[in-house]
Formats: sequence, C-alpha cells, structure tokens
Amino acid sequence: MTEVTAGASGTKVPEQRADDRADAQDVDGRDVDGRDVNSRDVGRGSRAGDRSGRGSVDERGERPLERADRNMIEMLQELRVAQTGVQILFAFLLSLSFTERFADIDDFQQWTYVVTLLLTALTTGLLVAPAAIHRMLFGRGVKAATVRIGHHLFIAGLASLALTLMGAVLLVLDVAVGRTFALWSAAATGIVLIFLWFVLPLPVRSRNDREDDDVDGDDKE
Repeated sequence: MTEVTAGASGTKVPEQRADDRADAQDVDGRDVDGRDVNSRDVGRGSRAGDRSGRGSVDERGERPLERADRNMIEMLQELRVAQTGVQILFAFLLSLSFTERFADIDDFQQWTYVVTLLLTALTTGLLVAPAAIHRMLFGRGVKAATVRIGHHLFIAGLASLALTLMGAVLLVLDVAVGRTFALWSAAATGIVLIFLWFVLPLPVRSRNDREDDDVDGDDKE
C-alpha cells in the first residue's frame, strides 16, 4: 500500500509503507534487499524434510519409515494366508479327540496326535506373534525393529507349520491306510514343503546378494 503526500515542489509523490517493503519482490524473485527468496524457501524446505523424513530416499522414493510401514503391511498380509490353514487344522485336531474312533487308536497314533496338536499350538503362536509384537510396540517409533523380529518369527512359524502338516498326514493316513504308507507319505510331504518354502527361493536370494555386494543399508524390499 502507498499513500499520496505532498512534496516540496507541490507535487504528489507516493510514500511506501514499511510493511509493503517487506513484501516487495522484483521479477527475478528477489526481495528488496537483494536476497533470493526462492533459494531461501527451498533451503528451509529441504532442512525440514531432513528433520521429518528420518533418512534419505531410496530408489523407490521411500524413506526408511515408509519402507518399514510397507514391509509390515506386506508381512501381515502373508501371515493371514498361513494363519487360515493353521486355524482350520487346529480346529480339526481339537474336534478329533471327541469322536468315537479316537478311543480305538493305538499308542503310536495317540502320541502322534499329541505331538501334532502341540505343534499346531506352537505354529499358531509363532504366526500370531508378529501382529502381537506390533501391537505391543505401537507408537514407540521402532517399526523397523518390529518388522525384523516379525520376519524371524514368521520363518520359525513356517518351519513349525511344515512339521505340523507332516504330523497331520502321518496321523490321518496311519488310521485310514496303514503305517508304512503313512510314514513314507509324511516324509514326502516334509521334503516337498521344505523344498517349496525354503530351498526354491535360495538361488534367487544368492544371486541377488551377489549383485548387491556393493550396496549398503537396510533391506530394499
């Protein structure tokens, strides 16, 4: 804003207020003192981004906290797939003990049932643990550590699940067909599961590790 005042010669000249001077900028993006306003604002924004982002941006355009959030969501989705099957198997084993046929099983079948039931309970605990740990540590700012712990528990849960399925196959086929066929079938089931879940991904993982030997930092998944 300007006000019109009378000059010494009787002509009217514009008088600029102090607050107008603070807002005045020329066409080059500089204020009246000659400072570059755009560069000053960019510097402020970059400093604020460094303080709030907590880390540099990776090739996906993610900061460490954003990558941890995505990894947690992906892990929870994968856990739901495994948990569904374990819950069905656990319900089957619990109901099996109340059937009339259960009273006729021998000692081997009885202990197979007990071990399989306990493995099912252990597997359920391992697969639920990542979600429980995430809830217990919610709001503590340790999302990346929570993801790493959940990852190891998930792997242990898969190993326990493989043993659980072997026990279930052994129990059912021993009652339905015979012990010899049941033992071979349970062993074959374990080999197939171990190959699919643990051995098959190893070549891809090893090749990726060799390619990323020169890359430092957290997991890029």
